[in-house]
Amino acid sequence: MKLSCSQEELARALGVVGRAVPRRSTLPSTQNVLMVSENGRVRLSATNLEIAITTWMECIVEEEGACSVPATLITELVNSIPLGDVAISVTEQPANMHIVSGRFEASVNCGEVNDFPPLPVVDETVPARVSQQEFRTAINQVVFAAASDESRPVLTGIKTEITGDTFVLAAADGFRLAVHTGKLVGSVTEDIDVVIPARTLEEVARIVADPKNAGVGDVEITVTPAKSQVLVRMPNVQIVGQLTQGQFPDYKQLIPDSKDASCNAIVNLEAFHRAARTAAILARDSNGIVRLEFTPSESGGGTLQISSSADEVGENREDVDAEVEGQASKIAFSSRYLIDVLRNIPGMQVQMESSNPSSPGVF
Repeated sequence: MKLSCSQEELARALGVVGRAVPRRSTLPSTQNVLMVSENGRVRLSATNLEIAITTWMECIVEEEGACSVPATLITELVNSIPLGDVAISVTEQPANMHIVSGRFEASVNCGEVNDFPPLPVVDETVPARVSQQEFRTAINQVVFAAASDESRPVLTGIKTEITGDTFVLAAADGFRLAVHTGKLVGSVTEDIDVVIPARTLEEVARIVADPKNAGVGDVEITVTPAKSQVLVRMPNVQIVGQLTQGQFPDYKQLIPDSKDASCNAIVNLEAFHRAARTAAILARDSNGIVRLEFTPSESGGGTLQISSSADEVGENREDVDAEVEGQASKIAFSSRYLIDVLRNIPGMQVQMESSNPSSPGVF
């Protein structure tokens, strides 16, 4: 293989697939990046056997070929050289990559291409399509609620339901639940109901955040007929991941009915978020607990008091204007959980419903 490309483009491509390279592995070949020239471009792929990421790099291909090169080493080398053109040539016997950029030159020993793990293939079916920005927003608004504890593997995933022209993402960790409902680009003919690992969707959100990585166009989602793998495709990148097996909780039954709420309040989001962050400082020494007290006003409006205290440190409280309807209400949350919610809610205001101190609060 012989090609030339820009340092910036090569660094971008290595950065995209590098997220699928495992830090530790009993299979040495998964520590490599597979580079294959095809149709005047180079395809880069990496996998940890649970998720595989592939991207394409624009370059000038002089000789077709393929190589399997150590991911960490080649990424560090490319990131350290100055901007400019990079010339790459690969020999088969011995397997070696030669890199030249300006006055920089290096040789890197490669692995056997045939030892690289086979990349998963998803049968082509009609995909569900959603705009990149819509899907990124949806992921960011639910992924923080997914469990990190592997004791219940299904909760480390995100429930993904696609019906008609609507999609729903839901995540829960046993303490909190986040649900986002969005619109597809067009409609699907077959419903999709699967649990996608949170990490897989986090990678999608990360890639979509930079248009240079994802390219211009929609995100396409395809699931195998056996519901064992998901393919998420963008113009410049595709991700194939194993689906999480198991019965996800019925999230619809977990959301309290608005009719049962005894207190309904609308609060300025920025003021609420800032006050919660301030209360979290003292909450560190009291199991991270932040208390909220909603008080309606006879003349209309009302206040939200955010407070925290620690016996050996001190206490703080702050009042924020709010539109409070119904009865006065008190409720307490983990400061981290509360801030996670407020950080990911869009807009200028947030509405909160509560019924009693021991029931869930709904944002």
